[in-house]
Amino acid sequence: MNFSLMFFASLATGDAQRHYQLLLDAARIADRQGFAGIWTPERHFDEFGGVFPNPVVTNAALAAVTENIQLRAGSVISPLHDAVLIAEDWSMIDNLSGGRAAVSFGSGWNPNDFALAPAQYGGRKDLMWEQIDTVHALWRGQRIRRTNGVGAQVEVELTPRPVQPQLPVWITTGGTAETFVRAGAAGANLLTHMITQDFAELAELIGQYRQARRSAGHDPETGCITVMLHTFVGADADHARAVAAAPLRHYLGSALQLDIKAAAASADGDGYDDDILDELLDLRVERYFDGVGLLGDIDQCVDVAGRFAEIGVDDIACLVDFGVDAHEALGSIERLATVKDRCSAAAR
Repeated sequence: MNFSLMFFASLATGDAQRHYQLLLDAARIADRQGFAGIWTPERHFDEFGGVFPNPVVTNAALAAVTENIQLRAGSVISPLHDAVLIAEDWSMIDNLSGGRAAVSFGSGWNPNDFALAPAQYGGRKDLMWEQIDTVHALWRGQRIRRTNGVGAQVEVELTPRPVQPQLPVWITTGGTAETFVRAGAAGANLLTHMITQDFAELAELIGQYRQARRSAGHDPETGCITVMLHTFVGADADHARAVAAAPLRHYLGSALQLDIKAAAASADGDGYDDDILDELLDLRVERYFDGVGLLGDIDQCVDVAGRFAEIGVDDIACLVDFGVDAHEALGSIERLATVKDRCSAAAR
């Protein structure tokens, strides 16, 4: 079991500079403590996640303050971009970091994000897979035919050349069986979460992913299943709840508002009554404290991580910037390193 850090802050829980400072400070600790990776997202036009509109920029900053940890985009919403530019950007990150770049590709889901590329929204899922093929081809040194500014056909190639011979790729999904299977068949890793899944559902999907890898001729055990979990490791269980419960509820409320806005933009919903929202947030907080998050003391978090390892999860992406005080969040990451080390020892 590997452990990585994930960042997906809401501006409802603090200003941008505060979140960026936590990102840099946490990255230094994670680098020193032997965490596997650090994830930063792409989000647009909303307080929830909007502090991170460009993972290329955040990972350029992270490359300057780390030496060992893998720098992962979680995710690049590729239909918003030209695939050639994606390859160029991440080749540059690969060079800046000495070969530590990795990307999770997402097709996007929020219609408002596609104000940047409105024509791409309808076919975004198929386009994402085409773009992944293009990025891989460029990464291998192949040339791609394009039309230049005067209408002539030219061949373009990746400059600078990346350090790694192959870009590590994840596919982001909220729990769609089709995406698990297609990612497995493509030989890609997979990034998911527990917001809309339970253990039994995730275990079934992981089984389908492994079978798809096997059927396509890939080693079924080499693909990496990463699961995002909201994380705060307290000095004890009471400390964890006292520090993390209220910020987590506020953070989840910000996320829920984004869902409501997206539904309104798609004409798929009429909103929620305030009393229903309050009840829903209370239930979600309790669910995360009840084993669907790394929320508790070291022993509790070791037990939760072990449950995920048993169903085939390879890597836990620990979401740490949901509004907890920065000093407390950094202390939690230090204790999370103990969780990581104990899980590694148990596996051995």
